[in-house]
Amino acid sequence: MAESVEKLEDGIVRSAEQVSAQIRAAKEAIGSVIFGQDRVIENTLVTILSGGHALLIGVPGLAKTKLVETLGVTLGLDAKRIQFTPDLMPSDILGAEVLDESTAGRRAFRFIAGPVFAQLLMADEINRASPRTQSALLQAMQEQHITVAGARHDLPKPFHVLATQNPLEQEGTYPLPEAQLDRFLMEIDVDYPDREAERRILFETTGAEETLAKGSMTADALITAQRLVRRLPVGDSVVEAILSLVRSARPGEESGEAGKFIAWGPGPRASQSLMLAVRARALIDGRLAPSIDDVLDLAEPILKHRMALTFQARAEGRTIPDVIRQLKTRIG
Repeated sequence: MAESVEKLEDGIVRSAEQVSAQIRAAKEAIGSVIFGQDRVIENTLVTILSGGHALLIGVPGLAKTKLVETLGVTLGLDAKRIQFTPDLMPSDILGAEVLDESTAGRRAFRFIAGPVFAQLLMADEINRASPRTQSALLQAMQEQHITVAGARHDLPKPFHVLATQNPLEQEGTYPLPEAQLDRFLMEIDVDYPDREAERRILFETTGAEETLAKGSMTADALITAQRLVRRLPVGDSVVEAILSLVRSARPGEESGEAGKFIAWGPGPRASQSLMLAVRARALIDGRLAPSIDDVLDLAEPILKHRMALTFQARAEGRTIPDVIRQLKTRIG
């Protein structure tokens, strides 16, 4: 029995080393096209390795669309893009049934798949679509299948949604409901690049030749990596840190002094997301087990879209990142 366990552990170690090398190669390939967004690239890879979806928040022109295109090429995924608008209908993204007539005169319905049938879907400016269309995407994100005319249609594997939002323009938009926000594993802020990164952007993107992304993985290799993430061991101290952090982000006694600022907090899905994300981050770094530092680094992007502040907290100028930083000091 002990020998079997040892062989299993050796197999996990060898698989982890191989997968980690592939992921680092993919990260370098993405970084050769997307400049000055190393943290965004890492968090996006963590999200995909965890099998989840991400919400990218940033002003126009920060390479959010380019990032998704590059991820599709580098990870060997079938990537598609949907530009969300107020008049977009659910059938525009899911697909619809059409009536076909054969040469013999027989009529039958045929399903035409929509752009949601992709392995990597970019939902550009998702908050511009109506709630009806947003909810149509909700089942696809959570259940990995859609239902049209009573018939179930399974989506390709793997399936990931990277949605974007512009934080500046809120007129004519439909804020995502909390139930749909909770389906996103992370909310990733895309900030402006630093001076040196922007200098590199000027030279690399305005010359005669453009740097193109190169494939580093396949969809099957990515699925293998996602399965490996779930097999990585997690120490008791890390588990306790996750539980303490998520539970303290809810109103109640466990939140301590910060509790008076929290109107409502994250549910168990946040704990699940953090558990997977710290494993994925460890694998990207070439480590076989996550640490408490991983929990602290990933706390904000995983928790902030799952929390809301009280009116008193907002009146005092408090923000959700401020509250999360206060909660992190109790652990780190």
